Order: sequence, then structure tokens, then C-alpha cells
Amino acid sequence: MGPFLLYPYLVASKKNLPEQNFDALDLARSALLADVGDPQLIGEYLSVDFDVENRMASYLFEAFLPGYKGWRWVVTITKVDAESLPTVCDVVVLPGPDALLAPEWIPYFDRIQPGDVGVGDIVPSSLDDARLVEVESGLLQDDEFDLAQLWELGIGKARTLSIEGRDQASKRWYAGDRGPQAPIAQSAPRPCSGCGFFLPISGSLRAAFGVCANAISPEDGRVVSVDHGCGAHSEATL
Repeated sequence: MGPFLLYPYLVASKKNLPEQNFDALDLARSALLADVGDPQLIGEYLSVDFDVENRMASYLFEAFLPGYKGWRWVVTITKVDAESLPTVCDVVVLPGPDALLAPEWIPYFDRIQPGDVGVGDIVPSSLDDARLVEVESGLLQDDEFDLAQLWELGIGKARTLSIEGRDQASKRWYAGDRGPQAPIAQSAPRPCSGCGFFLPISGSLRAAFGVCANAISPEDGRVVSVDHGCGAHSEATL
């Protein structure tokens, strides 16, 4: 038979393969039992899905596997043509529409939340962290920069904050509990910018943030925005 006559023959074989010609439920059940071994793990026959074009049928059975609520055994059967005996292709367990599924896996690094890192915990850094950039070591020999500028550029460190890293930090701090919208700031007599205990931080964030140095303030030792405030302001005198 030449190649031009083979294709029409296959098409005719597919058309002559009605669903009822499979009749392979007993074969599917036997294959499932042989694969699973324990009949108590196999429930009732549920349904069969036919793929007439590819001459395949998938028989579905209840699965009684511990931890796999709502899952189903699926036995795939195929036939070469309408006259051939059915053959087992595969036996698998797949989730049904109401199956209990594990949550989507999230990498460990992405699961870390503020406050999760404790004593002795190590969180490996990512080499492609967008919040960091490599420091140009050649700047150390550049006479155009003084020591303060070199410190700000991060000389002596492998990486320093990138523009994106600083932007994320500033937005997080400003919108947090030590920004201007915090309840304690809304009730403060004056903002932190005019407080004698306010120590501006260095660098590009100097104009917006500082550190509180008032021992009786709830913000002592914390980064606060210039327009934050509390009742322990240095000029809140009687």
C-alpha cells in the first residue's frame, strides 16, 4: 500500500471506531487492580471519556488514597483500529473537580515575612536582587570623591542599595507605623523634624527620614519620617 493510500485508510479507521466498540471496562478494572494492588484503595467506577480521533478511552474510578480526597484513578485504553483488541496505556491518579490539592509551591526566599528571621537564622541573599547593585571598586582611587562620598557610595562593600532598593525602603517606611499617617503622629504636638532628639540619617534619604534618640519615646532607636511625631517631642514643654 503506497503512502497516498495509507492516510485515507487511517481516517476511515477512526471513523469506524464508535465509542461502544471499546467495551474495555473489565480490562481497565483489572489493570487498575494489578497496578494498585490493594482493592480497598479502589472505589466505584465513575465514567469513561472517549477520544475517538486518537482511538483512546479513559476509565475513571474513585480513589481511596489517604490524603487524596476527591482524586480519581484513570486507566487509559487504546485500540489500533476498530477490530483490534484494547490495550492498556497508563494507570494514574488525577484530581477531580472537588479534589483536595496542595497549595502552589512558593520558594523559601519568597515566603520570608518581616519578623521571621530570628537568632541563628540565615537567609541566603540573591545575586540578582534588584534592590542591590555592585560597588565600583575603582572609585576608591578616584580623587574626585572625598571619604564621606565614598562611604555613601558603599566603598568597602560588595554591594550597596540600588535606586529601586532605596525607593522600596522609603515607601515602606513612609506608609508604615512610623510615617505621618500613624495615629500617634496624628496626635503629636509637632513633627519629628523639629525635635531635638531627631537624628537625620545620611545619604539620599536624609531629607525624609531620621532616627529617634529619645529614650522615653516609643520610637527610640527606630527610623521615623520627618513628618512623624509623638508626645515626647523635645519642645512639648508645659
